[in-house]
Parts: sequence; C-alpha cells; structure tokens
Amino acid sequence: MKISVTFRNTEGEEWFKNYVSERLEKLKKYLDKPAEAHVVLSVEKFRNVAEINLLDNGVNIIAKEEAKEMVVAIDTAVDKIERQLKKHKEKLRLHKNTSAREELESEGEEVEFPGGKIADFRRVVLAHLSIDEAIGEMEEKKKRFFLFRDASSARVCLLYRHDSGGFGLIETNA
Repeated sequence: MKISVTFRNTEGEEWFKNYVSERLEKLKKYLDKPAEAHVVLSVEKFRNVAEINLLDNGVNIIAKEEAKEMVVAIDTAVDKIERQLKKHKEKLRLHKNTSAREELESEGEEVEFPGGKIADFRRVVLAHLSIDEAIGEMEEKKKRFFLFRDASSARVCLLYRHDSGGFGLIETNA
C-alpha cells in the first residue's frame, strides 16, 4: 500500500508516520489490489484532526476525525475506513455471488424426527466462498461454526473455532 502523510500547522514527526503506516497496514486484508492512502494530520487550536483518503480499485473512501490527541483521531479514522471497507466488500460479494444473496439459513421449521432427539433444524443454502472470506464472515457474525462451499474446489466445508483460539476446517470428499 502506498501511503503519503501530510502535516498541516504542525511539525512532521517520524513516529506519527510510522504509527499511521502500521495502522493502515492492517487494512490490507480488505483490499484486493495495491491501494493508495493519503493522510492529512493537522492541528487547529486544541483540536487534532486526522483525515484519511483511501483509493482502492476505483473506490474512494474518506474518513475525517478530530480529537484532543492525534493518536485517538488516527485510530478512530482508521476504524471508520475499516467499517466502510467491510461494508463495500460485503456488497461486492453479495452482488457477485447470487446464491449468497439468498437467506443463508431458514429457521423455525418444525420437523418431526423419530426419537425426538433433534432439538433444532436448519436448512442451509451454501455460499461459494474462499476460506479467507468464510473466516471473515464467521468473525463478522460471531458464529462458532460456518458451513460453506469452497470456491476453489467446490467441496462442502465446515469451519469452526478451535479451543486453541484458531480455526479448524473440515472438508468433505464430495
């Protein structure tokens, strides 16, 4: 990611540039191609203003925040950019993947099973996702497990949260 930092009404300190670069590097997971970010850090009386202009694949995302401390303004602006990127990526994914537009789960159906041991029944429409997209979807919706069809192999996969804090993946043969 190409990052340029401009200072207005203040001395340009190197650690601000490093801090901005470090925070913006975390957004790479939401970007498809190399993006450009222009950051303007300015001081107006007692207000510190951070303005971030991110250009990614023809999409221009802007966030402007002001706070008493520059670090807080930078953090809040980066969080705004991250939310906007997530929302934009979700819109693109839903637009490209018609099966994902459908409701993923239909609940509330009451089905009689012999023995009465099944307490909950759900019918799932599998979305074609990459493993990274499935992890993002799982984290976003705070689910313990996620069932999807792998976009590269077209196999049904079950992604789950492992006790170690990471993720586990079960892939079927068919």
